[in-house]
Amino acid sequence: MEKRELLYEGKAKKVFKTDDPNLYIVQYKDDATAGNGAKRGTIRGKGVVNNLVTNHLMRMLEQKGIPTHYVKELSDTETLVKKVQIIPLEVIIRNVAAGSLAKRLGMEEGTKLSKTVLEYCYKDDALGDPMVNEYHIAALGVATPEELAQIAEYSMKINHELGEYLKSAGIELVDFKLEFGRDSEGKVILADEISPDTCRFWDVKTHAHLDKDLFRRDLGGEEEAYREVLHRLLGK
Repeated sequence: MEKRELLYEGKAKKVFKTDDPNLYIVQYKDDATAGNGAKRGTIRGKGVVNNLVTNHLMRMLEQKGIPTHYVKELSDTETLVKKVQIIPLEVIIRNVAAGSLAKRLGMEEGTKLSKTVLEYCYKDDALGDPMVNEYHIAALGVATPEELAQIAEYSMKINHELGEYLKSAGIELVDFKLEFGRDSEGKVILADEISPDTCRFWDVKTHAHLDKDLFRRDLGGEEEAYREVLHRLLGK
């Protein structure tokens, strides 16, 4: 598969066209950002970890009946994916009070939620990715009610499957962000990534952070934490 021109470069990834109009190559970077780009830095080896972990988890979810954009792992930092039209929503699933939810609702971080919380944010950096509900989404016209129902169904199933799988590796799935897109046939499929960048991973026993919060909160040790997640899931 031949890599063609750069289509898009984001905070953590580059996307390239290929000689097949329905396939793209995603290249993961070591660049790290927080606070909608307000804080910038580098986490050495992050691109490798996020690529390999994402592909591993996407393959697992495919086996559980979740359609994804994953096609083939090309290298430690590059993956072949299906071309999708990204639905401009960040889908956030929360099992434990942490981050903005803990602040917003005045809950102590680490409090187990009695019910899984599903939130949506409108993907727009200029607006700061504001939180929206089903009515806003309908008014914006970014997804149909049927698509949103499918997204919610997939998200809850992913939460269950991912949570059980990670628990076996001694990792608690605190909360995480998903993105979905429409494939060439207009079907909603899972896209983007599932990694320490987009999930809050805590050690089951110690509750130590194994995710981007270490960078976000200037706690240090993020390189080691990312490698630990890779080691627990893939033995590398």
